[in-house]
Amino acid sequence: MPSPTPAPQPRNPLHGLTLEQIVSALVAQYGWAGLGERVPLRCFTSDPSIGSSLKFLRKTPWARDKVESLYLFMLRDQRRSESA
Repeated sequence: MPSPTPAPQPRNPLHGLTLEQIVSALVAQYGWAGLGERVPLRCFTSDPSIGSSLKFLRKTPWARDKVESLYLFMLRDQRRSESA
């Protein structure tokens, strides 16, 4: 029996995004130093790279939650500055 198709999530801004896309967008917005200040994880502050960050975040749900929360904050902040 085929697995059910996941329901569309039009109101979820994380839906359809990979963790790599989220981390890359945060690095583009804040840089590694700024990201490390906002989410103080060693994968962002000590010899950071997308690959090492993804490896850590995939194994550490609480850290991934923090990164996703920062991404959502960044989106809200961008929307606010566009409408101002």
